[in-house]
Amino acid sequence: MKVFGVDPGIARTGWGVIEVQGSNLKAKNYGCVETEAGTVVQERLKEIYKSVLKTIKTHKPDVLAIEELFFNTNAKTALIVGQARGVILLAASEVNIPVAVYTPLQVKMALTGYGRAEKNQIGQMVKTILKLSEIPKPDDTADALAIAMTHAFSYKRSC
Repeated sequence: MKVFGVDPGIARTGWGVIEVQGSNLKAKNYGCVETEAGTVVQERLKEIYKSVLKTIKTHKPDVLAIEELFFNTNAKTALIVGQARGVILLAASEVNIPVAVYTPLQVKMALTGYGRAEKNQIGQMVKTILKLSEIPKPDDTADALAIAMTHAFSYKRSC
C-alpha cells in the first residue's frame, strides 16, 4: 500500500509518500510546495493544487492522508489553510483516491505515544522509523510523513 501524507498550508504544504509492506514502512519521496507570500491567493492555491495532483499522478498512492484543520486563535489563518486543504481534497477526488483525516493529537499519539509531543520529537520518530539519514526539512515535510505513517499504523490495526 502507498500512502500520500499531506500537511496543508498556504505558504508551505508538506507532502510525503510512503510504502507499507507488512510492518515495514519506506519513504518513497517527500518534499514541500512553497508559495510566494506576495502572490494572490488564487494563484497560490492553483500552485498547490497542480503540484499535489502531479505528485498523486506520479506516485499513484492508494490513499491520501491529510491533517484535520486545527483552529486555534487566528481565524484568518484557519480560513486560508482550509482553502489549501480544499484544493488538496479536490485533487484527491479528481483521481478517485480515498482520503483519511487525522488530528494533530492522533499523529502525535501514533508516532510517540504522547499527545503533547514537540515538533522535534515527531521529526526524530519519522527519521528513525523510516530509516532516514536526517529529519526531513522543513517541519511541514516531516509532518506530512508523520501523517502518512499514522494512516499506515491505523490501517494495520483496523485490518
